[in-house]
Amino acid sequence: MTKTMGYRDWRWQALWWHHFFLLWSTIHGQTRYTIPEELKQGSVVGNLAKDLGLGLSDIFDRKLRVASEAGEQYFSVDAGKGELVVNDRIDREALCGQSTSCVLPLQIVLENPLSLHRIEVEIKDINDNSPRFQTKEMSLKIAESAAVGTRFILESAEDSDVGSNSVKSYTLTKNECFTLKMKEIEDGKTVPELVLEKPLDREKKAVHRLLLTALDGGNPVMSGTSQITITVLDNNDNFPVFDKNTYKVSLEENTAKDTFVIKFTATDADEGPNGEVEFSFGPRTPDSVSSVFEINSLTGEIYLKGDLDYERATSYKIEITAKDKGAPVMESHCRVQIDVVDVNDNTPEIVLTSEPKPVREDAPSGTVVALLNARDADSGNNSKVTLKLPKGSPFTLKPSFSNNYALVTSGHLDRETFSEYNIEITATDSGSPPLSSKKIIPVSITDVNDNPPVFTQPSYNVYLKENGVPGSILYSVSASDLDFGENAKMSYSILDSKVQDVSVSSYVYINSDNGSIYSMHSFDYEKLKVFQIQVQAKDQGSPSLSSNATVHVFILDQNDNAPAVIYPSSAALGSLSHQRMPRSAKAGHLVTKVTAVDADSGHNAWISYKLAEATDASLFTVNLYTGEVRTKRAVSEQDDSSQRLLIEVKDDGEPVQSATVTVSILLEDGLHEPILDLRQKTIEPSKKTGRITLYLILSLASVSVLSVVTFLILTVKCIRNSRSSGSCCIRRTDCDDYKNPNRNLQIQLNTDGPIKYVEVLGGDMLSQSQSFRSCMSPMSEYSDFTLIKPSSTTDFKEVISVLDASLPDSTWTFESQQVSRKR
Repeated sequence: MTKTMGYRDWRWQALWWHHFFLLWSTIHGQTRYTIPEELKQGSVVGNLAKDLGLGLSDIFDRKLRVASEAGEQYFSVDAGKGELVVNDRIDREALCGQSTSCVLPLQIVLENPLSLHRIEVEIKDINDNSPRFQTKEMSLKIAESAAVGTRFILESAEDSDVGSNSVKSYTLTKNECFTLKMKEIEDGKTVPELVLEKPLDREKKAVHRLLLTALDGGNPVMSGTSQITITVLDNNDNFPVFDKNTYKVSLEENTAKDTFVIKFTATDADEGPNGEVEFSFGPRTPDSVSSVFEINSLTGEIYLKGDLDYERATSYKIEITAKDKGAPVMESHCRVQIDVVDVNDNTPEIVLTSEPKPVREDAPSGTVVALLNARDADSGNNSKVTLKLPKGSPFTLKPSFSNNYALVTSGHLDRETFSEYNIEITATDSGSPPLSSKKIIPVSITDVNDNPPVFTQPSYNVYLKENGVPGSILYSVSASDLDFGENAKMSYSILDSKVQDVSVSSYVYINSDNGSIYSMHSFDYEKLKVFQIQVQAKDQGSPSLSSNATVHVFILDQNDNAPAVIYPSSAALGSLSHQRMPRSAKAGHLVTKVTAVDADSGHNAWISYKLAEATDASLFTVNLYTGEVRTKRAVSEQDDSSQRLLIEVKDDGEPVQSATVTVSILLEDGLHEPILDLRQKTIEPSKKTGRITLYLILSLASVSVLSVVTFLILTVKCIRNSRSSGSCCIRRTDCDDYKNPNRNLQIQLNTDGPIKYVEVLGGDMLSQSQSFRSCMSPMSEYSDFTLIKPSSTTDFKEVISVLDASLPDSTWTFESQQVSRKR
């Protein structure tokens, strides 16, 4: 190879000339740039940001990057200017070989959102390669009897450049016997031929040395030479002759080794050794052919000895030489073209253009998750690839261009159901039989705050003893959240509400981290029996979600109240109670009755009476349950006129609470009994009194019947209007404004202990509970009806609506004593 001294300088000038006249064009929505090969590193190809309509900030914000399908990164992006620049040396011949068109496809990947642009860079050839012969010296042996006009095919020169820069012409040094002609072969190619112009005379000149020069069409012209040495031989004047000049055969790429391919036939008109023909590959046969095929020199048969690969070589063009054994050796040539038929032997391949990004679970349908490309090294239908996703997948594939796809969402995502998807994509080609491959793409689903906290139960019942220690824990509520991370972190709080017109936060507080509820102070059952707390659990998502639960707090009664004496009233005020009784009183005479109440409830409110001290213990007795003070015997003249009794009143609680009352009794002569003991008086029978008695009996009987009928009617109405079982003892006149009886109203008979009583219970659990009790002592002999006013000023209708369904109370008490009188 020869070059002038100024060639390299001229070539760089040409490179810069092309550099300043870069061409770009957009074809079918794709951007194409055209540059010459061998540009210096850093040379500008084009303003990529401007051509794609991007701002300079988008290059950083959207993480623009260049992906080359060729594998090598020949280009990069100047982030400061938005220009596509040359990153590495570009040799068109190394990239595209002898292909007339050399295009590098590039993919421009942008994120947030994901998008893909395809650009093409066409590499133009420059004349940087000179023609080159495979052999620097060629040897020909020509019989001196060779006829004028005989042609001898010479080795053609190869030029790595293409187009006008490839080999265009040949020249031969001047001589007397030979000229140079060009012979056109298939595909428009030409090869040089040496033509004998004058007969040869070995005796005059046995050896001819010629210089063959190949010239390309570049500017400046580059050339290559080969020395031809021609030896003139004595007569063997017949060449082997092939039956065809060109042969053509096809083989499938999966053909087994040692398979017969083709057989050549050549004849030589000479006799003896001059007519014996041997076959061989041409002298310029490349290793890529000789490593795959072999020829039997005697039979002319070609066999397959290597592996065929359509993706590596689609066709083999082989020169076959037939030589005889004469002296000089005569030879002829033919060409065989072996076409490789594609077989579907390559599985499709799925290549990720962009790595998948995490997807929010509330992402709308059509959100791009990843970009991918499907490839198959086969050709024709064997290279057509279809992609398939499994059924039921909330994703789909959206095709773009040139086997590029976008993996997008197509359905509802729920992180709580599936936090990650391993998307299996199956690629199948159209060959027969079809080949397929699979690729698993992991896609993580990020959490969205779409689940509110959920309590373990919608409401809680807490039973708390009164007089507890302030700051003690009442209860711990718990809630869970199906979300993740910050969206699942919860804090607890108490919603503001009123308890007896006071904020509930004055009673309790809650630990915001673990939901533990603590008391702020001690509770008094007699003041507050039940209240509710609205607890809210709120997560830390954005926006935050919350849910509520109701905590019902029931205060349990403790025996912390001593009985209070309300009769005799003077005793209740702390002074002695003075009672009078006649000395004529007999045994069983009712002197007075001590009445006491206990602010506690249930057993803690059961009261018993006991005579603790007395001036004369043999004269008086106190009923254990009613508090009635009666004479045990008749009063005698020896008894003191002033009797002092100390009566102890105790409840049934634990520990027992008690109170005492002192009753002073004066015995007087001639004092009429304020309360007649009818049982001890006898009335003289007479006709008048007998008739009056009859009238009274009839009147009483009539009133009794009428009362029974009225009571039955009222009972039926109460049963119809009440949802609970039991008796209704409330007169309509007592609750004219009460239209809707509380559905929780209950009437129950309590038979605990010696006192039998009926409790009317019910009402809203959120309000202070009340109860009505009718206590009937089996030891009572008088019909004293005592109504004790409740501490609350709530009217009768409101009391009914807030009856407590679980905690008895003694605020309202109806005590009825049975009295028997003598007629």
